[in-house]
Amino acid sequence: MKKLVNYIVCMLAAVAVAKAQTGTVWVPDNGNGTYTNPVINADYSDPDVIRVDDYFYLVSSSFEHAPALPVLRSKDLVNWTIIGHALPKQIPLEHFATTTHGEGVWAPSIRYHKNEFYIYYPDPDFGIYMVKTKNPAGPWSDPVKVVAGKGLIDPCPLWDDDGNAYLVHAWAGSRAGIKSLLIIRKMNAAGTATLDEGVMVYDGHDKDPTVEGPKLYKRNGYYYIFAPAGGVSTGWQLALRSKNIYGPYERKVVMDQGSSSVNGPHQGAWVNTVSGEDWFLHFQDKAAYGRVVHLQPMKWVNDWPVIGIDKDGDGKGEPVATYRKPVVAKSIPVTVPATSDEFNSNTIGLQWQWQSNPKSTWAFTNPAAGTLRLFSDKLPDSAKNLWDAGNLFLQKIPATACVFTTKLRFTPNGKIENERAGLVVMGGSYAGLQLVFRNGKNFLAYIHCKDAIKGKQETEKILGAYAGGDIYLRATLTKGAQVRFAYSADGQMFTEIPDTFQAEPGRWTGAKAGLFCSRTTQINDSGFADIDWFRVTPVKQ
Repeated sequence: MKKLVNYIVCMLAAVAVAKAQTGTVWVPDNGNGTYTNPVINADYSDPDVIRVDDYFYLVSSSFEHAPALPVLRSKDLVNWTIIGHALPKQIPLEHFATTTHGEGVWAPSIRYHKNEFYIYYPDPDFGIYMVKTKNPAGPWSDPVKVVAGKGLIDPCPLWDDDGNAYLVHAWAGSRAGIKSLLIIRKMNAAGTATLDEGVMVYDGHDKDPTVEGPKLYKRNGYYYIFAPAGGVSTGWQLALRSKNIYGPYERKVVMDQGSSSVNGPHQGAWVNTVSGEDWFLHFQDKAAYGRVVHLQPMKWVNDWPVIGIDKDGDGKGEPVATYRKPVVAKSIPVTVPATSDEFNSNTIGLQWQWQSNPKSTWAFTNPAAGTLRLFSDKLPDSAKNLWDAGNLFLQKIPATACVFTTKLRFTPNGKIENERAGLVVMGGSYAGLQLVFRNGKNFLAYIHCKDAIKGKQETEKILGAYAGGDIYLRATLTKGAQVRFAYSADGQMFTEIPDTFQAEPGRWTGAKAGLFCSRTTQINDSGFADIDWFRVTPVKQ
């Protein structure tokens, strides 16, 4: 009993230290042998997970953002860290050189086969690709197009016991003109190409509209397809099973919202631990906060999965809020995906992404000074607002409530009207604080663009002159995705802007927060912003 008490005390202390040292705004590990959902309180949508030895690896959609295809790692399914991205840039390179909101990497799958990691990912406008590696932190191979076509989405491979390889996928109605179907194609043994047009193994039009996101497994002689249906924010989790890869498949709903507060619980992955426990990770759509990741206990009953808690014993579970952690061999340090960045390294933190494939001139680390220098880049001539700017330096929102604060210094070129830099909370609408050079002077201004996604014009409110030097910009996010902005000359006394901004999701993504530096004129040099740090901290009560 004494050892148990000491262990709990140590874990609680570890949680407290993690919060104090990193300014962590969400820690799912409760430090007492339990966790609280979501285990990743950020927009890692459409998660897929595998275990290799005693590590778990997770991948998710990244859509138009670059670097793309994030890879996360954990030893207990609760404490996660970002270890890399499988795609430094998206292909075709020229297509993703400008913003392509909602395109790019949709729901991927990750598998381990013959001592290599494989990721299959769909680009709904070009086809299904595969990348592989022996080191999941990267680098990964260049993408190989496994099958070309529009509207092919959500692929997942299976290498069968007899050496045959298969690929299951769904269809996007927006591109293919058809949806709610699951198809299985045969692949070559290398997993680099499909060999046929596929067989329709499930039609969800009658009972399971918008069935998609299939994950293919084999267990106890059954082939299983785990698939969500019913829509992102309102649907349920299916399990299909058959003794034959091509069916016919039996159908069962194995999880829905039930009496919980977790809407649309589905689209995820089954994984087991070294100790033999079964678990399921999935997302919940939380609008401006994105699709956050939940962990559910899972068990098998009569060769059917039961996900979550089955309160009435009918084989259909519902999500848990708090539950005991998975049993693993050793105690695991409390970790969370990176957020704050001091910019003291010679590499950019893995939490950062651009809105398009980046140019090499957009950002340079300066570890000697402990800063990141963002150079202004010319907006596309067709740009209506920052929605069309590829060089937004952004990260996911990591909690329901948090504070984003940055210390920066803006040095405009001095010859370019309206060159600017600042802090932004970005989505279908956006708002932020900017330093802007105009008529030979620098100003601080509040910017807001309602319906940026529809090409609406940005508005600006000048707050005063900017004399140069360091300035602190802040965005405070509270429950309901409400945002208030503030600024300070010394980092202690902040002046708050009276406007309240309602953050909104982007196209298939949650809102993001970060930095920008842009101009509207092309000349032979640019101004820049030196970012000393960017910190994400809890909201003071």
